[in-house]
Formats: sequence, structure tokens, C-alpha cells
Amino acid sequence: MQKYEYKFVRLGEGWLGVRGEAKAGYQEAIRTHAQEGWRLVQVFAPGISAYGAAKYYEIILEREL
Repeated sequence: MQKYEYKFVRLGEGWLGVRGEAKAGYQEAIRTHAQEGWRLVQVFAPGISAYGAAKYYEIILEREL
């Protein structure tokens, strides 16, 4: 049975929404983690900021133990 470990990376948490550098840099964060053996599971962006906008991006990654 395969076992996995998970990593949660929060990017761009801002006061009224996701900060601009996170909007432009989340792809690079995923690529960097992929080089370390992590696989993207999901990008989660909860709508809890002003007008229902996402306040941050949560990148969920996994890799085999």
C-alpha cells in the first residue's frame, strides 16, 4: 500500500484579496515544488475576502513516502 505525505502552501494572503505577486507567482511555486518531488493536488482559493473574492491561494501538494 502506497503512503503519501501532504504539504499545504499558502500564497498571497492580502487584506482585500489575493496580493498581485501571488496571482503572478503561483505557477512558479508549483514548478519549484515539483522539482522537489511534490505533485499538485489542488489550488484552493476560498472566497472569504471583500465581495467574495479569494483572500489567498492554498496549494495542496503530495508526494510518495
